[in-house]
Amino acid sequence: NVMNRDLKCVVITPEDNSVNHPTVYLLHGYGGYYKSWIKIKPELPKLSDQYGMIFICPDGEKSWYWDSPTNESIKFETYITKELVEYIDLNYPTLKNRDSRGITGLSMGGQGALYLAIQHKDVFGVAGSTSGGVDIRDFPNNWDIKTLIGEKRKNRKVWNNFSIFNQIEKLNDGDLKLIIDCGSEDFFYEVNCALHKKLLEQKIPHDFYSRPGGHNW
Repeated sequence: NVMNRDLKCVVITPEDNSVNHPTVYLLHGYGGYYKSWIKIKPELPKLSDQYGMIFICPDGEKSWYWDSPTNESIKFETYITKELVEYIDLNYPTLKNRDSRGITGLSMGGQGALYLAIQHKDVFGVAGSTSGGVDIRDFPNNWDIKTLIGEKRKNRKVWNNFSIFNQIEKLNDGDLKLIIDCGSEDFFYEVNCALHKKLLEQKIPHDFYSRPGGHNW
């Protein structure tokens, strides 16, 4: 409703619907769509049964999962954290509390997952990022970011506010359970390491994994 249009979404539920289940929202990367995760990880239905989890894969288009300050028609933050969560909790057997609701994603989706969780700690208790673009300020001309929040040189405050690196200051110990990973050859590796260092400095518990690999499957 907030964007006055229809958006598709994949929902994967365990076969056992006699009990309520935790939910995991999986956000795709730039250029992806709502079917991306089921293509990347076709065993998601098996994992849903194995762990008793509901997986929700929304379409974020190329929005970076923000409510754009420059385009009133782009409100993916509100769509996911309010409208979609409410819809899923109303129509599926979910555990309706933040500790049983996680959000994660890859690349643009990793940034989006951390951003949405930090902004809405009352909604999500667990957040993750894989190869996430966690500091957009190093990439002022990439991935349509400036069409969403304006050019960096004219809108530095906005760019600072939308960067995960600066959102960390809103976290206290225990606010979120966090897991972050990134390949050591990934072009996002340095910003992920910087985020890890800042989390350590601020004494925010988190898991951080670094393995060989680039920005690919």
